[in-house]
Amino acid sequence: MAGIFRAASVAVRQVRRARMIAGGLAIAAISACTTGSVLSLEPAVDVGSQTSAVPEYAGMQRLVPSNPYMTAAYPRMDEPMAPTEHMPASEVECRKDLKRLGIVYTDVAPIREGQCGIDYPVKISAIGRIAMKPAATLTCDMAATFAGWARNELVPSARWRYFSGVRTIRQGSSYSCRRIAGEGTLSEHGKGNALDVMSIELSNGKEIDVRKPGLFAFRTRGFLNTVRADGCQYFTTVLGPGYNYDHRNHFHFDIKNRKNGYRACR
Repeated sequence: MAGIFRAASVAVRQVRRARMIAGGLAIAAISACTTGSVLSLEPAVDVGSQTSAVPEYAGMQRLVPSNPYMTAAYPRMDEPMAPTEHMPASEVECRKDLKRLGIVYTDVAPIREGQCGIDYPVKISAIGRIAMKPAATLTCDMAATFAGWARNELVPSARWRYFSGVRTIRQGSSYSCRRIAGEGTLSEHGKGNALDVMSIELSNGKEIDVRKPGLFAFRTRGFLNTVRADGCQYFTTVLGPGYNYDHRNHFHFDIKNRKNGYRACR
């Protein structure tokens, strides 16, 4: 009988020792894996030698196609307009129109790059509830014209064909100091009077790529044809897929001032 009690006592001590070792290992594992606090709801941070949670980017140029703010893989930053900058009455009135249209914008410092530049640029990040990604640097007149088209033509067309509003307009180029491809003429992008639309995201999550849709994409084709044709009522130039190779993946809108009032809608 004494032998039985002695064996039971040894077994109990072994169980207790195993529990203590397991508890110590668990505490060490928890302290090594996270610096977050459960009570404060702070996210855990990897403090080891590897930071796999931070993605690596092959090149910043890939973020936005034809992005005029990418120079030598570094973003170009807009400077805010100086408080002492005097603005003409026409620019003041234009900004009142921007506010009436619900445009979210900031005034930035004048841009002067040789023949290119904008005297009183604005940087628009949203048109009402429609986000502009990335924010577009334009003349005030171009911003107001584009917003009028988006509110009066783009949104109603999306609601009629897809029963959805518009969440995001993704643009590929606003102000950019360059010449028209194959010509010596300064592009309207170099004056801040042009904007390239790459895709449109609807409120229901659907992404509409501007590139020429497939043969049986009847609804998408009808939507793109409508907003493209209606753009001719607002802009003096509307170019897109089917016009030439350079415009195969976007709509180009601008307000180029032509003496004869001619509009190029192709």
